[in-house]
Amino acid sequence: MSKKAKGKVKASHILVAKLSQASDIIEELKMGGNFAELAKKHSTCSSSKKGGNLGQFGRGQMVPEFEKAAYALNVGQITDLPIKTQFGYHVIKRTG
Repeated sequence: MSKKAKGKVKASHILVAKLSQASDIIEELKMGGNFAELAKKHSTCSSSKKGGNLGQFGRGQMVPEFEKAAYALNVGQITDLPIKTQFGYHVIKRTG
């Protein structure tokens, strides 16, 4: 059964400056790469120390592009494409 969120979601992300870098990270994840390790290695966000973990958030707490992508994922799913926001390119994983 799909667990699409209506309330709050938990997510992690990897934030990078370049589309090409985000695309490379997604490819690495598809080949079995560890999300938390890649976040610690590549992400420019302070959440990188926690493996990209952003914890739980509700609607209106993140920029619209990020929120839309995070809420569209099923738990355990990673975005197929980088998500562009004013902060850069995000690879998002829904964790709860």
